Amino acid sequence: MYTIGQVAEMFGLPVSTLRYYDKQGLFPGLERTSGIRRFGDTELEALRVIECLKKAGMEIKDIRLFMEWCAEGPSTYPKRKAMFEERKAHMESEIAKMNRVLDMLKFKCWYYEQAIQDGNEDRLEALIPDDLPEEIKGSYENAHAR
Repeated sequence: MYTIGQVAEMFGLPVSTLRYYDKQGLFPGLERTSGIRRFGDTELEALRVIECLKKAGMEIKDIRLFMEWCAEGPSTYPKRKAMFEERKAHMESEIAKMNRVLDMLKFKCWYYEQAIQDGNEDRLEALIPDDLPEEIKGSYENAHAR
């Protein structure tokens, strides 16, 4: 069993966040000894899932709904799976967007490295888009995809 301070340190979260989660009902089986919260393995795993879902853009009210479904038992497996499938699709879309941003940054780093070497952009402007070197062409194309 862990104290709230230990769990906060383990997860890099403020104690106030854990208290908030508790008040929101995200740790339904949380034990208390003389009013002190005691986190066990169940709560630690719940916190891993909560933090995952938060990072995936899910609101606390929806995370609470997920926790309620968990408490309801196996009949909610399809709902839980659908929730995770939706979040997975959302994250895949976000990652694709971020990869386009990263590819633009890669392309621009390459571009300005070349411009520094050449002392101007004339040669580079003539290369875009069809004659770019293979090592940068994919980044350029992904960055400019619609």
